[in-house]
Amino acid sequence: MNVPVELKYTKDHEWIKIEGDIATVGITDYAQGELGDIVYVEVETLDETLEKDVVFGTVEAVKTVSDLFMPVSGEVIAFNKTLEDTPETVNEDPYGAGWMIKVKLSDPGSIENLLDATAYISLVTG
Repeated sequence: MNVPVELKYTKDHEWIKIEGDIATVGITDYAQGELGDIVYVEVETLDETLEKDVVFGTVEAVKTVSDLFMPVSGEVIAFNKTLEDTPETVNEDPYGAGWMIKVKLSDPGSIENLLDATAYISLVTG
């Protein structure tokens, strides 16, 4: 299981990378592995300001559909359009080319409540 130490994580298996006041968000390697082959990623919240823990989209795999939750509050400023044609990129490179959205943070302090890599590994390994 790949869990990059430079990222933050949620209990709902999203990862977040902070660069200034912009956050890049995707799902973790663990999540994509549990979901299986991803066939569709839907984000209809582009240009919307959402609160932490609100659903920003869904990811559809062969066997299930899962909601995607905002790890922080902010405005969804970008969606990875590559995923419209090649959603399997999330399976192949969840922390790189498989990113899902970019968010302009409304409260940069909210990242303090996220999990670090060690805490996330403890969460998924029990």
